[in-house]
Amino acid sequence: QVQLVESGGGLVPPGGSLRLSCAVSGNIFSINAMGWYRQAPGKERELVADITRGGTTNYADSVKGRFTISRDNAKNTVYLQMNVLNPEDTAVYYCHVYITARGAYWGKGTLVTVSS
Repeated sequence: QVQLVESGGGLVPPGGSLRLSCAVSGNIFSINAMGWYRQAPGKERELVADITRGGTTNYADSVKGRFTISRDNAKNTVYLQMNVLNPEDTAVYYCHVYITARGAYWGKGTLVTVSS
C-alpha cells in the first residue's frame, strides 16, 4: 500500500507565498519522478513542475521563476515553494509520483486559493 499525504494549501493574497509538501509512505523501493499538477475550475489538469531522483527539474512556463520544486529522497517527500502567487494560480494541486516497479500514484489534492 502506498500513501501520498499532501499539505500546505490554503488562502493567500496576491503576491504571497505558500509551500506545499507531499510525503510518500508504504511499500516503496525507490521513487523515480516526483511532481505537482494542478487543476483549476473548468480546466484540465496540467503539469506544474516535476523532478527526477537525480534532481533534474522541469517547470510549466507559467510558473518559471516563481515556483521551485525540490525533494528529500531520505524522507520520500517532494516540496513546491510557490512565490509571487496570483489569482491564476488558484487550483487544486496534486502530488504525483512514479515508484519503481509499482507505477504511478496520485495524491488527493490540496486547494490553493489566491485572493484578496
